[in-house]
Amino acid sequence: MSRFVLASSSPRRVRLLTEAGFHPEVLPSHITEIQWDFLTPSEGALFNAVRKGMTIAVQHPDAVVLGADTIVTLGRQVFGKPADMEEAFQILKQLVGQTHEVVTGIAVIHLNKNRTRVATERTEVKFRSLTDSEIREYLEIAEPLDKAGAYAAQESPDRIIESVTGSFTNVVGLPMEIARPLLAEFGIVPREVQKSE
Repeated sequence: MSRFVLASSSPRRVRLLTEAGFHPEVLPSHITEIQWDFLTPSEGALFNAVRKGMTIAVQHPDAVVLGADTIVTLGRQVFGKPADMEEAFQILKQLVGQTHEVVTGIAVIHLNKNRTRVATERTEVKFRSLTDSEIREYLEIAEPLDKAGAYAAQESPDRIIESVTGSFTNVVGLPMEIARPLLAEFGIVPREVQKSE
C-alpha cells in the first residue's frame, strides 16, 4: 500500500482520520489560502485543496496525498480563519441566529501514478441566537483562530449550534462520507479493513 500523507496540520482532520482507522503522515503545506470573487465557494475551497495537496505531492510523488480546505459562507459572504479574537467575535456576531453553509473541498493526489480525484461537500448549519457576552464566553473555549468561521463544531456544539443539515464531520473539517471512498480508490483503507482482508 502507498504512503498516505495529509497535507494539513489541522488536529481536527487528523483526529477524524485516526478515529476512522487511517494513520496519515502529517505534512502541512503552509500555503496561503485565497478566495477570488469570481469563484463560487465550492470552487474556491476546491482550488485551495488542490493547491495544498499538490504542494506536498510534488515533494512526495510516491505518496497518496490528501489536501482539504474548508470555508464558511453566509449568503455571498465568505468567512475564512479570523486574524484575531476581535475578528472572530465579529464573524460570530454575523452568524448567530442565521443559517450558513460549510463548504469543504477535497483533493486526493498520487503524482507518480498521475492520478487526482476531487470532491466538495456542503452542509447547512443553523446557529442559536446569542448575546455578545455569550459569544465572547464561547470564544474562550473554542480557540477560533485556526478555524474557518471562528468556531469549532466539536467544542460544546449545543452552546452555539441549533441544527446541522448534512455531514457533521464536514463542519468539523473533513467530510468522512466523501473522504473514505475517495481514499479507497487509491488503495488507502482503514487498518481494520486491511487486517480483515
